[in-house]
Amino acid sequence: MLVNCVAYQDGRRLADLDLHEIHSYLERPGCFVWVALKDPTEAELEEMRAQFGLHPLAVEDARHGHQRPKIEEYGDSLFVVLHVVEAAGEELRMGEMAIFVGLNYVLSVRQHSERGFADVRARAEREPQLLKNGAGYVLYALMDAVVDRYFPMIDAVEMELERVEEQLFSGRSPRENIEALYYVKQKLTTLKHAAAPLLEHAGKLFGGRVPHVCAGLGDYFRDVYDHLVRINQSIDAARETVNTAIQVALAMVNMGHGEVTKRLAAYAALVAVPTMIAGVYGMNFQHIPELSWSFGYPFAIAMMAVIDVVLFFRFRKAGWL
Repeated sequence: MLVNCVAYQDGRRLADLDLHEIHSYLERPGCFVWVALKDPTEAELEEMRAQFGLHPLAVEDARHGHQRPKIEEYGDSLFVVLHVVEAAGEELRMGEMAIFVGLNYVLSVRQHSERGFADVRARAEREPQLLKNGAGYVLYALMDAVVDRYFPMIDAVEMELERVEEQLFSGRSPRENIEALYYVKQKLTTLKHAAAPLLEHAGKLFGGRVPHVCAGLGDYFRDVYDHLVRINQSIDAARETVNTAIQVALAMVNMGHGEVTKRLAAYAALVAVPTMIAGVYGMNFQHIPELSWSFGYPFAIAMMAVIDVVLFFRFRKAGWL
C-alpha cells in the first residue's frame, strides 16, 4: 500500500506524485523523491525496482522480510534494515522497515508495523535547511525516529523489572516470580536483537569512508550511534539485573526447601523418641525390671512427654519449628 510519494527540491516540498511520475522528477537537478510503502505487494516492489534501479538482492530481502538489522552498500546506494518495536498490550511486537537510499530518492518499506512515520516527514519538512542535504538527511531522520522509539520500550521493561524485584520478598510464589523474570528477559532479548546489530553497522555512516549519500551528515549519524550505545548499555544492565534476580529467586526456593527439611526433621525427632521408648518396653523379654513395677506405665508416658517437650522448645528456639 502506498502511504506517500512526494518530490522535494532545495529542501521544500515540490509535489505529491503518482508512482508513474517518479521517473520524470528523478532527472531534475537538486530534486529527490521520498516514497513510503506499507506491506507492499510484489508488483509494487517490482515497480519501485524499475523506477529507482534498485539492486535485486536488496529488493528480495525487502520482499521476504525477517532480516537482521543491517546497512549494506550497493554502488552509490544504501540498503538499510531496521527493526521497529511496538507495544501491543503487555507484549512487544516486532516490525521491520527496509530503506533504500540513493542520491535522488528514498524508499521506505514498512512491514508488520502499525505506527507510521508521518511525524518524521512533518519534522523534515519543518527543517528545510537540513532537508537540503537530500536523501541522506531523510535516512538520518528515519533511523533517529526508530532508535528513539526504543527508549520508552526500555523504560517500560525496566519499570516492570522493578515491580518484579519488589515482589521477590513479598511472599509471592517463587514460581510466579521466576516466570515474570523470564518474561522480562524475553522482552529485553527482543530489544537486544533490534539494537545490537544496528550498533555494529551504524559506525560506517560517520567514520572512515562514509557513503556518498551520507556525506556532510556525520554529526547527525554519530548522534544516532550514541543513542544506540546508550540503549545497548541499558539493555545489558537490565539483563544482568534479571539474571541476578533469577539467582535470588532460585536461592529463595532452595532456602524454602531447607526450611521444610528442618521442620520435617524436627517433627521426626519428636516422634522418634517416644517410638524408641515404646519399642524398648515392647520387647518380649521376661526379665525387664519395670514390668512388675506398678508405676512403670505412668513413668514411661511421663518420660516420653518430658523429652518431647524439651525437644520442642529447643527446636523452637533454634528456629526449626
